[in-house]
Amino acid sequence: MDLEQLQSFAFPVLLVVIFYFLLYRPQKKQQKKRQTMLEAVKVGSRVITVGGIYGEIMAINEERVRLRIADNVEIEVSRSAIGSSITQEKNEAANAK
Repeated sequence: MDLEQLQSFAFPVLLVVIFYFLLYRPQKKQQKKRQTMLEAVKVGSRVITVGGIYGEIMAINEERVRLRIADNVEIEVSRSAIGSSITQEKNEAANAK
């Protein structure tokens, strides 16, 4: 194998490695963090949905979450619709201080 063949083989391999570290790995890390957050929410947690609705979890099961968004107003959303947990963020901020 001469140098030219080696270079032509190394370039695609180098591209795959770059894409792995710039795209795939950070995305997997973010997915894992989101999954951990979804598993940690419980009744009483304050959350924001991906649609921007703030609420408190009143009931939760494998697929759905019931949120209280105002007095005597509850909605049911998909568990995957939870964008972030305000309760967890406050706890993390308090622990960081």
